[in-house]
Amino acid sequence: MSIGRTLAAKPWLSALVILAFVAVWMFSGTVDNDPGVKINTVRDMPAEKTELRTVQVQILQAEPIIRYIHVYGRSAPARTVEVKAETNGRVVATGIDRGQSASKGKIIARLDLRDRRARLAQAKASVKEYETSYNAQLKLQSNGYVSETEIAEIVAKLEGARTELVRAELDLEYMTIRTPYDGALATREVEVGDFVRAGDVIANFIDNTKLIVSASLAEQDAQHITIGDNATAILVTGQEVAGQIRYISPVADLSTRTFAVELEVPNPDGTLPAGVTTEIQIAGGVALAHKISPSLLTLETDGTIGVKTLDNQDRVVFNPIEITRSQTDGIWVTGLPETARIIIVGQGYVLAGQLVDPSNKLVPTAVASGVDK
Repeated sequence: MSIGRTLAAKPWLSALVILAFVAVWMFSGTVDNDPGVKINTVRDMPAEKTELRTVQVQILQAEPIIRYIHVYGRSAPARTVEVKAETNGRVVATGIDRGQSASKGKIIARLDLRDRRARLAQAKASVKEYETSYNAQLKLQSNGYVSETEIAEIVAKLEGARTELVRAELDLEYMTIRTPYDGALATREVEVGDFVRAGDVIANFIDNTKLIVSASLAEQDAQHITIGDNATAILVTGQEVAGQIRYISPVADLSTRTFAVELEVPNPDGTLPAGVTTEIQIAGGVALAHKISPSLLTLETDGTIGVKTLDNQDRVVFNPIEITRSQTDGIWVTGLPETARIIIVGQGYVLAGQLVDPSNKLVPTAVASGVDK
């Protein structure tokens, strides 16, 4: 069958052939007949230039400063004792009041003497009697009228009388309950008319002429401190006083991994309160640090605090830091390179490892101040 007959028998096929011819003609004419038109391929497209984020940096040099260790604890009296009755009796008078400071030997309470003075007088008389008898027996012994056994008997009686005298003197002394050392009366547990027995608590007395501030040191800080080091106690009341480290635990606490430390501070006039939150500030050696504005600090997703700097290739570096000292005009931090190119503008919009344009480089100053834009 010829092509003509085929197209005549199938007119839709003729239309398809004509449409294909027209399309080829139009395309070939566009490409070949117009030399001013050129179809660009992907290979011919110019690459789009990546624009770097602009940041401002400031160059700071580390400076040697005293590294202070700050820990928080609680103040307490140097000593606390329960003053107890050492004999039986009824309270007939009280002395110093609660909260009152007192020197050693001041009266806290008095007990009823009853027959204590009479017992003391009797004990003294017995001692005198046996001493006289003993001296007489010695004279008779020299003449052979008294045996060794009789002398031994009188000596035993004399020693017994002396023991009773000491007991009577102590019993009389125990009737007056006194302060054991310089300090203050924290509480008094008895009032006039109360009957007390030996061993009953009469009062709680504290030695607040010195205070002990107890705290816990981190493992990395304990190595920088020794017993006898000077330190400063800053009470929550705002009072500050210098003292010395008197104790450092040789073993870390198993649960907290910290070392117990005690600071002793003088309190001769009793103006420093016990039992309050207290900060201990200890000089822990010299460290190289940078002074910056707190606004330059950034926080990683894991909670790490740091400062962003640039390396020699202008890539962002996140540096974890430790604040060693805080002042009104800035903070001192460790953990940065000795010569640090600190990002002071734009640090909040760049990530670690990112290449940036450090334009507008600033002259080094005493404190790096940041404005995040």
